[in-house]
Amino acid sequence: MPTRPDPPTRRSSGILSGPVDAPHGARLAPTFPRVPAVVGMTVVHRASGFTGSLVRIEGGGVELRGRTGLERVFRLTPGAFAVDGRAVSLVRPPADPTTTRVVTASGSVAVAGQPARVARASRLWVEGVHDAELVERVWGDDLRVEGVVVERLDGIDHLDRAVAAFGPGPARRLGVLVDHLVPGSKESRIAEGLRHPDVLVTGTPFVDVWQAVRPAAVGIATWPDVPMGTEWKTGVCAALDLGDPPAAWRRILASVSGYADLEPALVGAVERLIDFVTDPT
Repeated sequence: MPTRPDPPTRRSSGILSGPVDAPHGARLAPTFPRVPAVVGMTVVHRASGFTGSLVRIEGGGVELRGRTGLERVFRLTPGAFAVDGRAVSLVRPPADPTTTRVVTASGSVAVAGQPARVARASRLWVEGVHDAELVERVWGDDLRVEGVVVERLDGIDHLDRAVAAFGPGPARRLGVLVDHLVPGSKESRIAEGLRHPDVLVTGTPFVDVWQAVRPAAVGIATWPDVPMGTEWKTGVCAALDLGDPPAAWRRILASVSGYADLEPALVGAVERLIDFVTDPT
């Protein structure tokens, strides 16, 4: 009995042209061109619409500086950015085998063999010991190279008197980092009352500097809401079973290895203050 030939294979460019049993994600997941991240290039973060010049790329984050000087850090996720109107995935540029760059925890290029500079007259003030320790952990190397000393205020209720005693001037600038800098807050009213060309007060909207650490870095889903009337750190420790505040802070601080572990609001505020107190003009 003669053998019947197999029917001809039909080719199609439709949705069934690939294997029908392919994993759902494999068929539908979009792909984006991979573009090397180059300092100075203009980039748009598609989800937020934030447009800025690429300042640096470190770990899993990229920092953009907007037209007003605001700096924000965004995660390097596929298709998260647009360059020249095209959705892309930013990636690290190929390493130059002839050079080795070492960066600090803040993402700055480390200066090999650079001794600490003699302290400037200008100062950077923070509210408390936790703020000081966090700034030291991420920006300590940069501050030593720049000769900027960080000092604790232990609260800002008497900030006006402290500033008057400091005597700021063009060669003696003062940058002040505060928490809870939101409209209507005590901290906001105090900051608005200080008007001096050589004093800059800025900060974050967070109740406490603990909140400026990304929850994922600490290993939690989110920072809990603390009921009114309960001391914030005590309430957080109870809600997350972190022990007492000193033990909790040791764990939080140890979870920070660089600026990408911090919220962009704190990163931008500290960078702005450092630029202000080191500005030669």
